[in-house]
Amino acid sequence: MIPGADAYDIDIAFDPAEVERLLSVTPDNVDAAAEFSYCRNVFVPLTTACRYTCTYCTYYDPPGQAELMSPEEIRETCRRGADAGCTEALFTFGDDPDDRYTAVHEQLAEWGHETIHDYLREACGIALEEGLLPHANPGDQTRAQMATVADLNASMGVMLETTADVQAHGGPRAKSPGQRLATIRTAGELGVPFTTGILVGIGEDWRDRAESLLAIRELDRRYGHVQEVIVQPVAENERWQDGSPDLSTMRRVTAMARAALPESISVQVPPNLAPARELVDCGIDDLGGVSPVTVDHINPGYEWPALAELDAVADHAGVPLVERLPVYDRYATDEWLSERIRAALDRDDAHGRRFRAVARRGENPAGRH
Repeated sequence: MIPGADAYDIDIAFDPAEVERLLSVTPDNVDAAAEFSYCRNVFVPLTTACRYTCTYCTYYDPPGQAELMSPEEIRETCRRGADAGCTEALFTFGDDPDDRYTAVHEQLAEWGHETIHDYLREACGIALEEGLLPHANPGDQTRAQMATVADLNASMGVMLETTADVQAHGGPRAKSPGQRLATIRTAGELGVPFTTGILVGIGEDWRDRAESLLAIRELDRRYGHVQEVIVQPVAENERWQDGSPDLSTMRRVTAMARAALPESISVQVPPNLAPARELVDCGIDDLGGVSPVTVDHINPGYEWPALAELDAVADHAGVPLVERLPVYDRYATDEWLSERIRAALDRDDAHGRRFRAVARRGENPAGRH
């Protein structure tokens, strides 16, 4: 039973035979991709506040230290990103940061917003005005919260991390796998193209990894909305001293992800955190985001790779590197995109032309995109 599943009416059963199949997967059992994709983005961390205190996370700051980006800062960051050729504004903040951060809540009220999601809606509007497609990753969300911002996002995401009840999520504000899965389900119900993933090395075992991937697959089977799954190793930092997964673990779990998921779902490893060159034969086909103007605020000790490094990974694999939008091409349709996002893609200006050029660049029948 997935912890917290009952509270969120999550009904996912695992086929024992399928779990056993995944436990036997090795890199030899999967095919290498015909191409790798990536996205040019700009990081926009609305706040480093978070209701959770996971023991491996360096993103959150304690109450009294976390602040909100102002609308002016958001606009300047997005403008710089658009001018540098980015297509995505990656909005991040911790789960329900106005839940226990009095200063954040008071600042939101001063700016005329009742909640952080109300403010996120304003921020996404700024990004669209400045020529970027929003991709918001604000943690667990209720249906009302996601609906507040969904129409202003080309895609959204949240890391499942694991379906296991691990100590790294413990404490008085423990993160619930059931709640994470409910967020992914909500995205499917609302028709939001979605990115999720697993975090490797936080106390889960191999069976937990297989079940986490199967849970993602099952939700995609129901709604068809999962566009990519990230396989991310936990990284050593000042809060996490329990080690990172070794290369053999990453090779096996990456191959497991490829074997578990349908071909329609991309498998990504973040090259700033994972040994991407050593995983190119394990079924990966996406290298995530690269930003020319901002650092990775989720993992600030691990700078994002330059585009040259992504080229080097693709060269090492002997495959082309193709730029993509934050919404994968197969979701860039009237069925999946809101009127606001379709209008952004159709803009008759430099930004709209860039969006369309990137979308055309990804039209390669040899790849998965």
